[in-house]
Amino acid sequence: MTVTIGVDIGGTKIAAGVVSVTGEILARSRRDTPAQDPDQIAHDVAALVAELSGPRSDVVAVGVACAGFVDRTGSTVLFAPNLAWRDEPLKRRLEALTPHPVIIENDANAAAWGEFRYGAAHEADDMVLVTVGTGIGGGVVVDSRLLRGAYGVGGELGHMRVVPDGIRCGCGNRGCWEVYASGNALVREARELVASGTPHGAALSEACGGDPAALRGHDVTTVAQAGDAAAVELLADLGRWLGEGAASVAAILDPELIVIGGGVVAAGDLLLGPARAAYGRQLTGRGHRPVADIVPAALGNDAGLIGAAALAAEGIGA
Repeated sequence: MTVTIGVDIGGTKIAAGVVSVTGEILARSRRDTPAQDPDQIAHDVAALVAELSGPRSDVVAVGVACAGFVDRTGSTVLFAPNLAWRDEPLKRRLEALTPHPVIIENDANAAAWGEFRYGAAHEADDMVLVTVGTGIGGGVVVDSRLLRGAYGVGGELGHMRVVPDGIRCGCGNRGCWEVYASGNALVREARELVASGTPHGAALSEACGGDPAALRGHDVTTVAQAGDAAAVELLADLGRWLGEGAASVAAILDPELIVIGGGVVAAGDLLLGPARAAYGRQLTGRGHRPVADIVPAALGNDAGLIGAAALAAEGIGA
């Protein structure tokens, strides 16, 4: 049996694992990301690959998921918002540092492929992954093929415009979906509620010791799961934005399944229930067409690593 190594390079950590042909992680390791040093990132990835390869003779390829725009050839990271990659020839760098062939892919695309091959969408042919974190990541599979677009930067769902002249997004534009439907959006709204001093936000205020800046997304989820009305409303608002945006995505892609990933999915039906309801209300042709189910991701934080490893295996015909 041959195996591949999957690597997921994020803004704060580099996670790597040996992955079997059935999607099982057999061994894993990680390092902090030297975010402002592209050369060191490449050397750290190579060191992780060497560590995991060790005495193994069955590693046939390396797949790398990158938090950035990857060109269609799978060679260059064109841009990364949280890493110092600008037209970075990452494939060439890594293949000079490791004896294995390397493929690179956008992290959300890799996560979508992981869920498609081994996770929540393993029985679907057409699916969309929406990852809800600091922003919104997106990955699309159409007719069992990963959608990359003409230049490799397709599937950037978080930057679909949902509110003309809305809140400024980190990308520089206004009104992007991720400004309203991300973990950052949840925290922004929760902090504003605490800062207002309203009794309605008392439980959230207690959770952060009265300091709005200390409030985190998981605090909102925890307080909501304990039954606090304000926290439940915040998650419902986030779910509504998710569902409405997903309906716009469905108008273009008509997916069989919409998979929601990211830490906020821990809220379960407090988030997904309102998302499904809003999706149904906004879906074009509702009442006269099949409705895609909205389900939580199955692979958690390992989806990108597993998906990148699977893409590497498939790229060399393993």
